[in-house]
Amino acid sequence: MKVKSSVKADFSKGDKIVRRKGRVYVINKKDPNRKQRQKGPGRKK
Repeated sequence: MKVKSSVKADFSKGDKIVRRKGRVYVINKKDPNRKQRQKGPGRKK
């Protein structure tokens, strides 16, 4: 999985990298305010 350096995940703080619908997310269960998203390809209509 390619992740650009613009998405920073600190695993010591509980961050996880997740891929959903072609987008890369950083989620954190301990601290829900630590969320990030990397823009993926546009959705087809």
